[in-house]
Amino acid sequence: MHARSSLSEVQREAAVAWFEKGIADSAAATLLGVSRPPVRILYRRWKIHGRGALVAKPTKQVYSFEFKLALVERFIAGETAPDLAAEVGLSSPTLLKTWARAYRREGPDALRSKPKGRPKAPGAAQPAEVSELERLRRENERLRAEVAYLG
Repeated sequence: MHARSSLSEVQREAAVAWFEKGIADSAAATLLGVSRPPVRILYRRWKIHGRGALVAKPTKQVYSFEFKLALVERFIAGETAPDLAAEVGLSSPTLLKTWARAYRREGPDALRSKPKGRPKAPGAAQPAEVSELERLRRENERLRAEVAYLG
């Protein structure tokens, strides 16, 4: 489960035990004496993953553009997000809804992976692209500045 969850490990295990007995999220929250939102989130994860909802995934899953596009098209065609999430093993139906919202707003390209890291400066030349003559001019300029400073 998430480190940010307000439920302790014991509470999460007790909630899953209640879910397995047929008690839904609001009743389980009342029985445990905790607020409903974290129990609701756990309940939704339990409906998809069963007891696996108690285990946190060690790494973030990365999905291909084709995979996302196929799922979003099925979702828009009328299949429900929880059913699709359970079928393909998504961590949450919310992930699919987020992809669908981006798809509707920006089109299929919104589902493509974005480049990681800080964007390159537009005018910055790569070291391999600088000509030998330009490199020598810069070195000469630097050496002249050193001589002027020392002299």
